[in-house]
Amino acid sequence: MHLYLHIPFCKQACHYCDFHFSTNLSQKSALVDAICTEIALQKDYLPTKTLETIYLGGGTPSLLTASELGQLFETIHRYFSVASTAEITLEANPDDLTVDKLDQLRLFVNRLSIGIQTFDDETLRWMNRAHSAVEAERCIQLARDAGFETMSVDLIYGIPDQKEQRRQGGIWQTDLQKMLSLDVAHLSAYALTIEPDTAFGRWQQKGKLAALDENLAAEQFEELTKALAGAGYEHYEISNFAKPGQYARHNTAYWQRKAYLGVGPSAHSYNGVSRQYTVANNAQYISAIRRGEVPATLEMLSVSDQVNDYLLTGLRTKWGCSLRELSVLLSADFAKTQANDLQAMYEAGWLMQDGDYLRLTEAGKLFADRVAASLFVD
Repeated sequence: MHLYLHIPFCKQACHYCDFHFSTNLSQKSALVDAICTEIALQKDYLPTKTLETIYLGGGTPSLLTASELGQLFETIHRYFSVASTAEITLEANPDDLTVDKLDQLRLFVNRLSIGIQTFDDETLRWMNRAHSAVEAERCIQLARDAGFETMSVDLIYGIPDQKEQRRQGGIWQTDLQKMLSLDVAHLSAYALTIEPDTAFGRWQQKGKLAALDENLAAEQFEELTKALAGAGYEHYEISNFAKPGQYARHNTAYWQRKAYLGVGPSAHSYNGVSRQYTVANNAQYISAIRRGEVPATLEMLSVSDQVNDYLLTGLRTKWGCSLRELSVLLSADFAKTQANDLQAMYEAGWLMQDGDYLRLTEAGKLFADRVAASLFVD
């Protein structure tokens, strides 16, 4: 079983982020109380009680105090058994990772996912990140000194103001070189996207931010894959790279459609036949939980939902999608029912068949969602 906790608080709003969060930290204690209550309410959501992974995401879970973390994990251990080999990940921002903070975190978690995004100060300010380039680099060594052997860092590529610098050893190339020099075992790299309800989205609507350059993002993605392959990283999911044996087990469970429980406002849960979406509003969430109710919407998954979910997640991974499993889900021969669409993707050079498995080609990795959508069933 896999458990996700959403901690919806941030010091400030990054200009690109459309995840659910609040900068009103006065609700933090009440929300931690509510999450603990929800864990009790949801303890029977899945039949198994042994947790193989726990993931604290957000938001910025590194804003939690030692007392709040202790409260959360005491509750988790009260209602679940945590495997001795469990991967326990906490998302953190570099500016939070002081020596004292890392020592506190080490009592509860064994893996950090650090939101660095870039090592360039000007770009960090443009994105309204709270940390500096110096803090971004320094926190890696501080985490190692604190005993964290397993870490992941996040980087963002396709940033508009990098365009003129890309052929002169620009910011993205510098970010890649810096990340490789730090010898971190896992990297998540995401293309910048502009979402409507963000500062960048509002800037773009007002004509203050140009449309993103898809060619730039594609070039930088190719630079990324080549650089990391040369350094011994495995490209095991479109946005994720790891040294051997360092895959993110929690996220891999998502991509392999394993059941998980999500707790906290805006969290999702999945049990194989349905999904559950918790309200993305802190006040409404706290109020409902205090009444003993989980404020969630239930979606029963149809056959087509299950097939299409598998295509969306499976094709993003190095394992791909099993034609046999697709056919079992569909109760029909997937290769026959989708023959024309499959042939179109083969001819485009974006998809290949390897025995029983459908996998993206290197070219197809630039169009993963488009390839998956082209194979959707009704």
